[in-house]
Amino acid sequence: MGSRRFGVVLSPQQKLEIAHKLDELGVSRIEAGFPRVSAEDAEAIQLMQKAGIKAELWGFSRAVKADVEELVRLNLRYSVIEAPTSAIKLKAYGISREEVLRRIRDAVSAAREAGITVAFFAVDGTRTELEFLKTVYLSALDAGAKELVVVDTIGACGPEAAEYLTRQVCQWAGKDVPVHFHGHNDFGMATACAVAAVRGEQPGSKARSTAWANAQVMPISPRLRSLCAASTTYR
Repeated sequence: MGSRRFGVVLSPQQKLEIAHKLDELGVSRIEAGFPRVSAEDAEAIQLMQKAGIKAELWGFSRAVKADVEELVRLNLRYSVIEAPTSAIKLKAYGISREEVLRRIRDAVSAAREAGITVAFFAVDGTRTELEFLKTVYLSALDAGAKELVVVDTIGACGPEAAEYLTRQVCQWAGKDVPVHFHGHNDFGMATACAVAAVRGEQPGSKARSTAWANAQVMPISPRLRSLCAASTTYR
């Protein structure tokens, strides 16, 4: 939970107030913060825990040991764990494919062993070579991830691509793994892509139906606007 625009900062108390409002609306899960990189987020999470928020409180973490240790310290039971997957992102970070796979396995395994439910988030997944993306997602599942997120980090997808990729990931994951779509509105296509991704759920599978939607409330995004319902989830 947080603002995504330079100069806009929510205090831990303000985040708690927002969490209460979301709880009143019946929101089932809240991504409460990125505690390893923000002491304020860690404080906000602790305030929400003490307040008895009914929604699942999810953390956010990179596929880094220290990030997972912070989730454990805060006694979080759920977290998104992210890692870059596209060639352009890996080059920018100076990470090989083998190294990112190792980091994913280690982080997800550590979280699983600590009793944390993991949704694996493939950063820039829509610009990742398809066979490698499949390897990434299956590695995350093998390590213990329970959910997968299809991520259009820079809003590069058109609707047809969002539908196709979501269908592919659903097929790789199998009918019992929830698959999310996370999009951005850099090119004005976020709404169309989210709707198209719904169509990408595995055809003919009675086990897959829309289970919940992850959304930004009053979105404040780093680039133009993110779709207000930026993540749609399929089960």
